[in-house]
Amino acid sequence: MRTGMDTGCERIVATLRSIVSIPTVSDPSNNKLVTLSDAEAIRQYLPSPNNYTTISEGPPRPILLRKTGSGRPITLLLAHYDVVPPGPGWTVTEPFKPRILDGKLYGRGSADDKSNVAAISHAIEKYTPRRGTVIVAFTGDEEIGGQSAKWLADHLEKEGLTPDYVVNGDGSLSRVIIRRRAGFTVTVTARSEPDSVRGYKHRIEARSALVRQTMHSAYFIPGTDRHPLVELSLKVRDEDLLVSSLNGEWVKNNVIPRSAHAVVVKPDPEGSIVRVDYGLTMLLRSVLPITRAPIPTEKYSDYGVSINPNVYKYDSGFHVLKIDIRAMTLDKDSIKNQIELIIDENNYENIKYHVEIRGGSGYLYTPPSAELVNHAIEINKTLGLPGRPIEAGGASDSRYFSPRIGQVIDYGPLGANIHGPDEHVYIKHLCKAAIFYRRLIERIHGGG
Repeated sequence: MRTGMDTGCERIVATLRSIVSIPTVSDPSNNKLVTLSDAEAIRQYLPSPNNYTTISEGPPRPILLRKTGSGRPITLLLAHYDVVPPGPGWTVTEPFKPRILDGKLYGRGSADDKSNVAAISHAIEKYTPRRGTVIVAFTGDEEIGGQSAKWLADHLEKEGLTPDYVVNGDGSLSRVIIRRRAGFTVTVTARSEPDSVRGYKHRIEARSALVRQTMHSAYFIPGTDRHPLVELSLKVRDEDLLVSSLNGEWVKNNVIPRSAHAVVVKPDPEGSIVRVDYGLTMLLRSVLPITRAPIPTEKYSDYGVSINPNVYKYDSGFHVLKIDIRAMTLDKDSIKNQIELIIDENNYENIKYHVEIRGGSGYLYTPPSAELVNHAIEINKTLGLPGRPIEAGGASDSRYFSPRIGQVIDYGPLGANIHGPDEHVYIKHLCKAAIFYRRLIERIHGGG
């Protein structure tokens, strides 16, 4: 059967199909983390698998590592093989049963980020640098903070192998990415304060409306996109409602919920006696102003600051809200102070609460005039791809290298529905990505 692809492209697609079928999910809330056997399963499907070493002693999750050449310059090609949970709403295929349809390969991780694992591994399969060192690393925990990439950055520094250039295969636009904001997770915990009031109970609900084909929280644009929990907060505030319960299609802290609904009560002395929760009411009332918090930043970003409340749960007498924040800053204290100030202003009942903030390990920033950027842009143009560097919305493992190294970029083939149902990558762009990686290392290191 003819596919319209050359043999090299067919091999890349075959590799991607194989590794997409391995459910390397990072989901600590459900006790799912990448294991050594997962890493070994991925390795066996890579071209020339024996060229990779599986490092499991040291990094939080196993790293697949390959080193070729010696001396400087040193280039690190990085990607990750873990994926977010499947989530609901799949229609084209099941999450871990890859399917090719209309020039696209569907499946969880097909774009983020196993496409880059496949493209990079084929790009360097038979490559030997004429000068310097090429290191390839595939990590297994980017979706939960990327501590293995941080370990790798520290490890390479200790070994005297700090890269001169880092090309992080973690993009879905076939564009050269030179900026990404730092990512933070803010957890607000409020005590449950149940009570009974007279009033009328009803249900309110809202659905997300996103211009881009991705549920990834970092790509949410306030004023253009609609967040269901923010809409519910607005209704609670405008109609002076009390909240009894809150539910939604929660997936993960950095995934926009597709819908949310709440049982609310409009107080009225002539109504029935109904149950409400003042702790939950305070929390939902605070959501809208929290998403407008004036967080100071250190560098310019096309996207400004994004603040999205994406996960809620009730846990042993407490209401817990997890908020995803993206900003060009490393100042956790300023963010925490702003959130607490807003909650205090909306805490009419003096509910006990606690705010915790994590993340902020770094952001990606490389000047557009950098040598690595110029090489990448020129190669992209030869492939008929966009010739202008851009900023991407989500954080990536490049943040652990960008503060130490002046020349770091992110890249990846065009895909869609990242972190959402029916995630897919365009096969033509997948195969062009492999060419991009090969040509880039040849420019820096020569050889072939």
